[in-house]
Amino acid sequence: MGRGSGVFYGCGSTSIRRGGLLQRCSPRRFRARVAGVFPSSCTALVVLLVSSALVMLLLRKAGDVALRTKTVAGHNLEPTPWHLFPPKEDAVSGGKAESFSRASRILRCSYLTCPASSSFWVATSSSSSLSSRCRKNKGTPNGKTQQRQCPPFFLSIHRDLDPWRQSRISAFTLAAAKEHAAMRVLIVGGRLYVDLYYACVQSRAMFTLWGLLQLLQRYPGMVPDVDLMFDCMDRPAVLRSDYESGDSAGSRWPPPPLFRYCTTKDHFDIPFPDWSFWGWPEINVEPWDEEFKSIKLGSQARPWALKHDVAYWKGNPDVDSPIRMELLNCNDSKVWGAKILRQNWVEEAKSGFQESKLSNQCNHRYKIYAEGYAWSVSLKYIISCGSLALLIDPQYEDFFSRGLIPRENYWPISRANLCKSIKSTVLWGNAHPTE
Repeated sequence: MGRGSGVFYGCGSTSIRRGGLLQRCSPRRFRARVAGVFPSSCTALVVLLVSSALVMLLLRKAGDVALRTKTVAGHNLEPTPWHLFPPKEDAVSGGKAESFSRASRILRCSYLTCPASSSFWVATSSSSSLSSRCRKNKGTPNGKTQQRQCPPFFLSIHRDLDPWRQSRISAFTLAAAKEHAAMRVLIVGGRLYVDLYYACVQSRAMFTLWGLLQLLQRYPGMVPDVDLMFDCMDRPAVLRSDYESGDSAGSRWPPPPLFRYCTTKDHFDIPFPDWSFWGWPEINVEPWDEEFKSIKLGSQARPWALKHDVAYWKGNPDVDSPIRMELLNCNDSKVWGAKILRQNWVEEAKSGFQESKLSNQCNHRYKIYAEGYAWSVSLKYIISCGSLALLIDPQYEDFFSRGLIPRENYWPISRANLCKSIKSTVLWGNAHPTE
């Protein structure tokens, strides 16, 4: 800079100017010259202010990162949650102080380390598969060996995985399933890793992952390393017709492997136990072990002969389900032998779920199962009641319903002439109670 220019260095009211001319000097020379003028308290104040500004900036950035971090606790209550994770407002978590606290917890658990007991993670020493144990040779009294076979129920697993029996599953094939997936799940060395793509409805993702952790805990060392795509929406997405017919379909083979809660005969989606087996707190449903015991006690409270001799259904028809809407027309115990009730979950939540307890819904001889937007988690609870389950032409199947046998485990009801079909079944059942 040329002569005549003036530069001020100041803190508060203290400033330094040398004859109006800038003194060219190194930082060390400058500190030496002004040491007697620059108060030590002022230096400390500058350091404090700069440090505070840096801390606030880091906290703000950390908060932004944390709010964008995906978690397994879904906050979306819409029926079709096909969207990215939305940023959460400070007001949702109770103000800025709580927001910083939440951000700190998420950052520690997601990017650094989350304090937990060593027993939480299941250490494994081998990756022997469950299927290999099913094929294990077993000794016989005559000294020969015979091959143990998995129960026939497991044949469905072979059917589910048959599309990849010859080609196997490549990284490219797996990546193709991401288009429909809610999350990618990896199990490596007995540890569970998750990459979340969109927010599942309510607590579906959390309880689904909890189920996988229970699997690792129950079978330590027996669960092999696996990489899979999972979707938490109701309806299957991988159509067989897109891969099995036509010249263009052949070039797309094999189909992308995608796990979800249900499938159909027209889809390749692989069924997996739904989240409600481990709990559905939003509607006050306990984990399966507790809920099943409660339902059985409720069922035994009244013998068959004293149960109401009508078919019973209670549920939410407002889920884009034509069959449930049609079922409402059958609500006449005298004309159709059916009692059909609409379930209002908003009102139930306000009243503490007193009118929706599953254990109190086993007082009828017949219980109706009607699919909703797709399959419904209610099937297992209906069958557990001990009443005769009436299934209205199910189009979807979950992992266990494929093993149910018509007229042995349930009674099929035709969609055609729905009310008449229910009535004829009730009349016949009441006339033949021993059968």
